[in-house]
Amino acid sequence: MSKILQIGPLSENFNQALAAEHQVTALWQQADPQAFLREQGAQFELVATSARFGLSAGQMELLPSLKAICSFGVGYDAIAVEQARDRGIPVSTTPDVLTDCVADLAMGMLIDIARRIAESDRFVRSGDWEKRGFPLAMRVSGMRMGIVGFGSIGQAIARRAGGFDMPVRYHSRRPVADSPYTHEADLQELARWADFLVLACPGGDATRNLINAPVLKALGHKGYLINIARGSVVDEPALIDALQQHVIAGAALDVFAHEPKVPQALREMNNVLLLPHVGSATVQTRQQMEDLLTANIKAFVESGKLLTPL
Repeated sequence: MSKILQIGPLSENFNQALAAEHQVTALWQQADPQAFLREQGAQFELVATSARFGLSAGQMELLPSLKAICSFGVGYDAIAVEQARDRGIPVSTTPDVLTDCVADLAMGMLIDIARRIAESDRFVRSGDWEKRGFPLAMRVSGMRMGIVGFGSIGQAIARRAGGFDMPVRYHSRRPVADSPYTHEADLQELARWADFLVLACPGGDATRNLINAPVLKALGHKGYLINIARGSVVDEPALIDALQQHVIAGAALDVFAHEPKVPQALREMNNVLLLPHVGSATVQTRQQMEDLLTANIKAFVESGKLLTPL
């Protein structure tokens, strides 16, 4: 049986199944995880983790025998990928299986914040409907969507936008070959054009605070921001200021800079939809993600190769 270090828990079924097949040590159950790694880290050749728990450079230094990192999720900004590459350690994620659910949620968030669905639900529950009418909302069909990041999730969102007759443009490091959508090299120009700016790009240093005050100003007082990417992509204080000063019309957020902590200012505003990072959180998709994580671990143990390496 292979010795695996599991950084953080997933579902109870996954935890039990992994332990049944391999010799697993749960790092989060250690009284002093750092001291444990210093004393016992050399015995582990494989790490099982997730986009939430990651694997820091400091932790990696205490794992001198590490040969592979298998992660649950598509985000890898919490994993010290550069250090892993320097050491020749492959990293796998669970791509594609969550694309549809994340894209579905992005469209749901867009429709909700534009048509003020959650806000109107609160309006009815509070009894305010008996006192006054509810304000008008923003149309969705035919409005312009700008997408930041045009990998599989961004492209899936674009396809869904087609069902609402929405013109789509996108911003990415380079144009996507054979894409029917217009590539916009200038992010501020994309924001200026769009009614809805949807974030579907990776996190990490390359995109940190990519959505800043100038981009939000370009999006304008009738524009909405939808973030299903990573909290680090948005300059959160700049976003709060833009919302409070009505620089933009509203925002729908599934991710935040310091999860699970959400600024009180965001909680207090009616023109913000707040979700607890549930982009892939359906029974079917989470099972597929766990299955792919398990398959990556199995493949590496048996052949030394990962199925879905970065």
